[in-house]
Amino acid sequence: MFKKIALTLVVSLIAATAAQSQKLSPHWEELTAPDFVQAIHQAQGVCVLPFGIIEKHGPHLPLGTDLLDVRYAVSNAVQQEYAVVFPPYYFGQIFEAQQQPGTVAYSLSTQLTLLQETVKEMSRNGCKKVVIVNGHGGNNSLLPLFAQAQLATPRDYVVYVFGLPNENVPGRPAMRSDPKNDMHAGETETANMLIARPDLVKMGQADSQSGADQHRLSLPDNVYTGIWWYARFPNHYSGTGSAATKELGEFDQKTWASQIANALKAIKADNDSLRIQNEYFEKISHPLDTKQ
Repeated sequence: MFKKIALTLVVSLIAATAAQSQKLSPHWEELTAPDFVQAIHQAQGVCVLPFGIIEKHGPHLPLGTDLLDVRYAVSNAVQQEYAVVFPPYYFGQIFEAQQQPGTVAYSLSTQLTLLQETVKEMSRNGCKKVVIVNGHGGNNSLLPLFAQAQLATPRDYVVYVFGLPNENVPGRPAMRSDPKNDMHAGETETANMLIARPDLVKMGQADSQSGADQHRLSLPDNVYTGIWWYARFPNHYSGTGSAATKELGEFDQKTWASQIANALKAIKADNDSLRIQNEYFEKISHPLDTKQ
């Protein structure tokens, strides 16, 4: 009799614990301290840092478009593959838009230091697999550089960078504007915001400025200069926002979330990166012993 009661209590406790774990918020700032411990275990040490920016997005989208979009996609992804999501982070590279109102551009040293301190603190709190999900094209060079810099000194965690989503997938609705010029606040980004935060989109203002390429530089394709973006798009607007549809936004947001979720699943299963990283750190202390 007593064994039956004890067994029933154990089963009930397990069921209650399982139910509670399923209800855990994925968002770092929403968890209590005890729940945070449980969340880290449930996430298998995988934490996501959605990386946005604060900048002008044409005349019709909010300054925080990249941040709002990437957090929306990540929030949907972690419903499919649970992970802990770091609070809003927008301390990236945006020097090319400092002439526009509302842009927040931190020095490069601050960007790198703050990001390093952030992932270090995430690791100290149990995030041994830190996944930076990029939501801003201006970070395309910054984040791989940061990830590469993690090899400078030994550490007990791995930083992964998930770049911008692959939009060239079967079934994607046909675009109504020129895809080659759809780089910033155009049809694609506007469509995404029509799903993530439709209340912040001012479609009536989308055509009040030009998003056309001004072609103010004539340089070979393999020559880079930092002023290229401003030279081509002085309005900090590239594309045709008014062409956006909810149909395109729904497809792209679903695709983005699915790609992030698949990456999180693969990262959870990755037992090699840290092992190989530790092997590397052990060898760099005595390079003359490395077999030639």
